[in-house]
Amino acid sequence: MKRTLLLALLWISCPGLSAAHEVRPAYLELRQRAEDHYDVLWKVPALGNDMRLGIYVELPAKCKRLGESYRLFRNNAFMERWSVDCPGGLVGHTIAIDGLTATMTNVLVRVQRSNGTTQVARLTPAVATFVVEAQPDALEVAATYFRLGVEHILTGVDHLLFVLALLILVKGVKRLIATVTAFTLAHSLTLAGATLGLVHVPQPPVEACIALSIVFVAAEILRRRGGLTARFPWMIAFIFGLLHGFGFAGALSEVGLPQNAIPIALLFFNAGVEAGQLLFIGAVFTAVAAGHFILRSRRLALPPWAWRIPPYAIGALATFWVIDRTSRFIG
Repeated sequence: MKRTLLLALLWISCPGLSAAHEVRPAYLELRQRAEDHYDVLWKVPALGNDMRLGIYVELPAKCKRLGESYRLFRNNAFMERWSVDCPGGLVGHTIAIDGLTATMTNVLVRVQRSNGTTQVARLTPAVATFVVEAQPDALEVAATYFRLGVEHILTGVDHLLFVLALLILVKGVKRLIATVTAFTLAHSLTLAGATLGLVHVPQPPVEACIALSIVFVAAEILRRRGGLTARFPWMIAFIFGLLHGFGFAGALSEVGLPQNAIPIALLFFNAGVEAGQLLFIGAVFTAVAAGHFILRSRRLALPPWAWRIPPYAIGALATFWVIDRTSRFIG
């Protein structure tokens, strides 16, 4: 019966795979150089070599652009840099993203003040504006970075596929708890180390190795009891968890940490990652219970070889990622 349920799990996980790269977030950075002066970085998903997503930054009317802007297409994104003069600063004023309501894209906003403090916001098609604040309090920082952590893990298809493969492979509640705990501990260590600048690892090879870790675990499912992961799942989860932590750190590095609340931001981002991971595991177990009920009520049975479909599908997708991600930094 458990084998037949694996198909249901894979089917549930598939809808987001093909769309994973169609909802890439945009990024807006406002770096204050003086009371009235800001440097702006605007990064938008590209739609080919010379086209971009049609969303635009709307600053307060009092802001005047200084000089020409610098524009280029790089790494499947359109980037633009310019400077503005905003008399009296931006505190208390609203910044909007024109065209965002007609997309499926989110915008990550980071306002870096001249005193070193940071405001981070996430804009969506439903909420396309935000107000620049003087300085966020600790509660706001915690809430913002917790949401970022949840969103990152739930939109990180590669991380979720790795967790799904572990859930399929590991048998027994105690072994599963030990495995998930080891994975959590490991990626928490490297997330903290990389974010705080204690460890430096190039991001492109890390992303390729994360995909390779999924291929490895998918192969271990096919080996079943004879595999190393089936015998020592906590050890494999810990080793690869260190790798996945560097991936989480890469996402956090784009947002940055507020200098006045680094421990709070890092702690709650990691807590958000864990909460999102637990939500995913809960969804998997719910799918198992629902699938078990449906199969029993309808007296359905799948052929003996059906259990091989999920690991082959997971492994095939991860292999594509390995090739694609490796070609980006080798080529």
